[in-house]
Order: sequence, then C-alpha cells, then structure tokens
Amino acid sequence: MRKSGVLLPVFSLPGAYGIGCFSKEAYKFVDFLADAGQSYWQILPVGQTSYGDSPYQSFSTFAGNPYFIDLTELIERGLLKKAECDHTRMKSTDGYIDYGLLYEKRYPLLRRAYHRLSGDDMAKVDKFVAKNSKWLPDYSLFMALKDEHGGASFMEWEDELRLRNKDALSEAAERLSDEIGFYQWLQCEFFRQWKKLKKYANKKGIEIIGDIPIYVAEDSADVWASPELFQMDEKGKPVAVAGCPPDAFSEDGQLWGNPLYDWKRHKATGYEWWIRRIKSCMKMYDVIRIDHFRGFDEYYSIPAGSENARNGEWKKGPGKKLFRAIEKKLGNINIIAEDLGFITDSVRKLVRDTGFPNMKVLEFAFDGRDESSPSGSTNVYLPMNYDKNCVVYTGTHDNETLRGWLDSIKKAEYAEMQDYIDCHSPKKDVIVKKLVRTALSSTANMCIIPMQDWLGLGNEARINTPSTLGENWKWRMSRDDMSDELAAEIRKLTVLYGR
Repeated sequence: MRKSGVLLPVFSLPGAYGIGCFSKEAYKFVDFLADAGQSYWQILPVGQTSYGDSPYQSFSTFAGNPYFIDLTELIERGLLKKAECDHTRMKSTDGYIDYGLLYEKRYPLLRRAYHRLSGDDMAKVDKFVAKNSKWLPDYSLFMALKDEHGGASFMEWEDELRLRNKDALSEAAERLSDEIGFYQWLQCEFFRQWKKLKKYANKKGIEIIGDIPIYVAEDSADVWASPELFQMDEKGKPVAVAGCPPDAFSEDGQLWGNPLYDWKRHKATGYEWWIRRIKSCMKMYDVIRIDHFRGFDEYYSIPAGSENARNGEWKKGPGKKLFRAIEKKLGNINIIAEDLGFITDSVRKLVRDTGFPNMKVLEFAFDGRDESSPSGSTNVYLPMNYDKNCVVYTGTHDNETLRGWLDSIKKAEYAEMQDYIDCHSPKKDVIVKKLVRTALSSTANMCIIPMQDWLGLGNEARINTPSTLGENWKWRMSRDDMSDELAAEIRKLTVLYGR
C-alpha cells in the first residue's frame, strides 16, 4: 500500500523552553500531519544525548532523552512554577537549540520537580522500575556515578567502579540513592509522556517511524554494564571501534568511535540483548529504521586509538542469523533497512533475505560524489530503477536540504537532474517542489519527505553534517511553519499520487 510521511526530529519542534519536546506543539504537529493526509511521522533517535549532542551517541540504548519532557505539563501538575522555568527560554527568533544552556539550566529544574513528587507519584515510579529491571538500575546508577565524577567518561573512573566491583557498586548505590531515584523518575516521566503522544498520533492515523543506531556509545550504561558483549580487552578498554572507510565525501573516512560488538558472544546468548533492544523499540514505535544496516553483513573495524578511519578493515557480521533469532522470538517486525553508502552484493542479499524495505535517496541519483551506484541510467537511486519494496527520501538528516543541495552540485549534474524531472525553471524553489513530486510519484511503497524540503529551506536548516561537531542537531521549525496552506498543498499531492 502506498503511503507517505514527514521526517522531523522531536528536538526540531517549536516550543517555549529551548528544545522541541512532548509539548502541545508536538500534538499540533500530529494534527498537521493528519490534515496533510500523511501516514507517518519519522523521528530521529530519542535517547539521552551526550557530548556532541548527537542522538546517535546516547548514554543508554534503552533510556529516553530528559530534554523531551514537557515542562509545561510539569507546571500544570504543580511540580514546577512558570517563573522557575522562564529563565530556560531561548531567543524566540533564532530558531536554533542552545545545548550548553539546556545542560546548565534544565536538570536543576527537573531535580526541583522530582523533589516535589507525591507519594502516589513515587509509587508509579516504583512500578516503572520493576517493569524495567533489565536496564534501568544499571542506567540510573551509571548516571549518578557520572554526576559524581563531574560528567567524566566511565573509562576514566577508578577501577573498582569502572570494572564493576560488587562491593563498590553496592556502596555507591546506597550513597547515591537520591540521585538514582531522580534518574529513574526522569525515565518514568519520559515514557509516560511519550506513550501519551504516540497514542494520540495513532488515533489520528499517524504511525511513528523510530530510528535506532546500530551501535551504542563507548561512554554508555550498555558498555559499562555488559562489557562482555563488546570487543574489549582484559582492562575493559575497546580493542577496535566503528566507522566508515574513506570515500568521495571524506578522504579520512569517518571515525565514529563506538565499541564493536562481540558477535560470537551475542550468538552464544541467542542474541538475547538484541532481542530485548528490538522488543523495547517495538513498544515505542510502529516502524523501526535501523541505521547502518550493512554493519550486520560486514562491519568496518578500526584499531582503537587510531586518528582516522584509514587503517580499518571489513569483518563479517552476524548476517541473517540475528534476524531469524529476533523473528523467532518477536514475530514479524516492521523494519526499514538503512543500506546507504557503498553496498556490496552480500549486503543486497541480506536485505532481500530479510524482506525489509531499503532506502532510496533522491539526491544520490544525481550527485556524482556518491560511489554506491554508477552514474547514468543504472543508478539505483533513480526512481525508474526502484523496486516497490523501498522507502524513498528526498534526503535524510545527514544530507543537505534539497534547496542547499541545488547550490552545491556540479553544473552537469544539475542539468542531468533537470532533464530527468523535466523542469528547467531558473527558480530553485520550483525545482525543489518538482523533486518532491518526483519522490511522491515514484513506485516506492513509502515516501518520506523532510519537513525542511516541504518548506523549501536551505542549509541553514540542515540537521547534521557528518564528521563535524558544534553546529549539528540544532535546527528548529517555527509555529508558523505548520500552516493550513502547507497542509492543504501536501494533502493535494498525497491524494494525486495515491498515497
């Protein structure tokens, strides 16, 4: 069945207190999607962000981002006062997130709310802790210890805590009981508010596409609590880390730094950790997009301590055995395989064997820098070459916006693109709309358009530039962007192309 949706991170929603969250603006965006005739809202990972503010580097693969807790709802419940929250406001005109100010101001407010909880509130937290005993105790102790160590990576903690000496952990749990309780409440509140928002979206006919990274961060509760699941040495340090090899976009490749999985260990456990992870995601989302899917076929292994990704090598991953184990335990799962980048025949076979829809990015159809497909009529990203079982995007969070991309490609590529879409207008805004139509009219069963492309925005609204730090994950839309006129335009095209 042909469907379409919009890609917009939660943090990019408008709102009063510095970052998009589960506020009334989120509900208004759901209404906007429904009015626009859409079927999906795709978000980026919603895990608790760490250094660099990337949602793909989280302190826990199971925990949610406390920044997304709606402060206004806490005010309405009497846990905070409006005057207490006002100093966290950002400038309403800049349209960008100030993560430094959030880190400085938000947590003291949330701690204040925590200490005002009633007995009934605490009873709900206790029930939440009991239901999430597989990950929440480790996570909350991990975060409390991080606070005690001034935010330092657990790799820098004293050995008895870093290597999880039983007596040291017991003593820390008693010493830090209040801080542990705080982090447990944050997760309880996050999931309560998210569940409420998702239920509203589903009632409106909007399904949520969640995005999960293939890897976890080195400085995470996941690695700290279960180092045996990762390629670590006897001192608890990574042996090799993840990344991507050099390509036309980066001559040094991409050094992500995430610890690599010990796939033999995972296999010996029946892939229990991965099954728990996917089961958790199934409760949060209606569809799961797995980032860097090719890493399940082969993963790029870079020696720990390397300055760049040039000295890495490809190694064999778990392949379809992992997904057979997941399916056996959890049944059929709605998964989108992010198979972008340089794709081999074995990766293509894995995608076919799983039956998961893969991704097509329209920008890659005309951008000669991409090496995953030859140029010309055989390019797999050209709509005429799509299989129906795929998801077409004009671009992703890692790409330039369409408007920005038009300013960066070569003249010959621009001309080829214009010929293909049969649009030779000198106005780039007209070209952007034609490219959006090209994606919507393709044979792909699913079509996801980033909100920035519907708005015709340039690279000032780009979400992320890979291999850079400091200016990513910041863009926010305005309340006026969710206009009735745009919703009507989107609905018209959605109906026209049978989505």
